[in-house]
Amino acid sequence: MAIPLRQTVRVGAYVLAQHLRGVQRYPLVLMLEPLFRCNLACAGCGKIDYPDAILNQRLSVDECVGAVAECGAPIVVLAGGEPLLHREIDQIARRLIARKKFIYLCTNALLLEKKIELFTPSAYFAWTIHLDGDREAHDRSVCQEGVYDRAVAAIGLAKAKGFRVNINATLFDTAEPERIAYFFDAATEMGVDGITVSPGYAYERAPDQAHFLNRRRTKELFREIFKRGRRRWSFNQSSLFLDFLAGNQSYRCTPWGNPTRNYFGWQRPCYLLGEGYAKTFQELMTETDWDAYGTGNYEKCADCMVHSGYEATAVMDSIKNPLKAATVAIRGVGTEGEMAPEIALEGQRPAKYVFSRHVEEAMARLRAVEEPAKSPSGAD
Repeated sequence: MAIPLRQTVRVGAYVLAQHLRGVQRYPLVLMLEPLFRCNLACAGCGKIDYPDAILNQRLSVDECVGAVAECGAPIVVLAGGEPLLHREIDQIARRLIARKKFIYLCTNALLLEKKIELFTPSAYFAWTIHLDGDREAHDRSVCQEGVYDRAVAAIGLAKAKGFRVNINATLFDTAEPERIAYFFDAATEMGVDGITVSPGYAYERAPDQAHFLNRRRTKELFREIFKRGRRRWSFNQSSLFLDFLAGNQSYRCTPWGNPTRNYFGWQRPCYLLGEGYAKTFQELMTETDWDAYGTGNYEKCADCMVHSGYEATAVMDSIKNPLKAATVAIRGVGTEGEMAPEIALEGQRPAKYVFSRHVEEAMARLRAVEEPAKSPSGAD
């Protein structure tokens, strides 16, 4: 089972409790980025394009634990950057496991062999290893040869030591359904516990802007993939989210479902877009203009179908409509027939490009801290 029963029950009870209390907006998964520094430079990544002074910053263990307590989400994804570059990442994981949070540590696996002895298998912990396809496709995606083989070796090592291991695959418009199906078969044969799959988001700072999927192409791609073996693959995602990817559900995104905390603060509005930051989680939830974002509302969101925006929507729909969710889980994702109506884009507001503003503000703060330290002792 890709999603352990313990997690399914806990998360289901959490979501149901929010509905019974009449809470309209609540987090499901905290995306916690203790650092931005990475040891790869993937062409489709928009997460690490920062000056060295910012890449050198880290959230402390206490800051990470505090963010988890402040947010209250039952699931925490440790992301980045490359989390295993953080010298205290094992301490962060242990502290969060002690709070009985379900932890997914996302990694490119290049440091996993070196760091794995710092971690202990737990029902609350899983490795999520980045694999964007077969050897050729993945190494091209991460812009470095040999990474696929090292990731596959890391999967074998982690499984041998008793860890739960998932893979995280991001697909671009170069994806071929038959090759992806073979890749999912190969991952299943490796013994991975689950597959997380999503179309790539068009980060404005990603080096490669030419290969992101639009919504129609995303739906067609996933229908063709699921035709080739949906039932023999174990996904670490809800059945309704997979059905959404195949064009069978009309969903609005739920950006507050996967809030993001990193060096800058609480990221507005979501994991994918950084258009401002709140100092506290409460400020993020109460002062963000949520209606200004999402497909149909904002140009940058027009083609997005990423799990960080829509998985929470699907989970909430599953709780409200358990029969529909069960039917899709039993019968499988629909791959034929008319697709669900698409969201109209005519009324969306144009994109704003504000990336540099918060970077400049952060650099100014760092310079202000550094200047007194550089001053001669006793200087006026």
